[in-house]
Amino acid sequence: MKKLVKLKLFLSFDTKTKLLYLEAYFLLGWARLIKCFPFYKVAPLLGEQMGETSFTYKESNIKFIKRVSQAINVMSGYTFWESKCLVKAIAGMKMLERRNIESTLYLGTGKDEIGKLIAHAWLRSGPFYITGSEGKEKFTVINKFAKKANK
Repeated sequence: MKKLVKLKLFLSFDTKTKLLYLEAYFLLGWARLIKCFPFYKVAPLLGEQMGETSFTYKESNIKFIKRVSQAINVMSGYTFWESKCLVKAIAGMKMLERRNIESTLYLGTGKDEIGKLIAHAWLRSGPFYITGSEGKEKFTVINKFAKKANK
């Protein structure tokens, strides 16, 4: 019954929103697929290593950045594959890149409650965090990748 309600909700969205959610779903799948490759082969796809984009932003991009964040976070709950922080960050970066909006993907490490090493990824565009902002302060940035806008 819940699935039917969710399907009805999805069908009630305007076409633009449906397409954005579908794009998020497929890019989450693409990101999960490229995660299977060795990182040194994937890294060039992520942008300028150890680069960082500006914290300034275009006012016209705010609404879309928020929509991307929502689409990625909602659709990651419906994938039949694992769509955790790195997959979400890569998919979000690709969605922003397609619209010529710059972003920075951060990779960090930290320790959990029992002292075990853990990793986390998050994505930022301007001052806004698209994915992975929850708990990012517990991690030390070990790498970052900047996708700059084409001028």
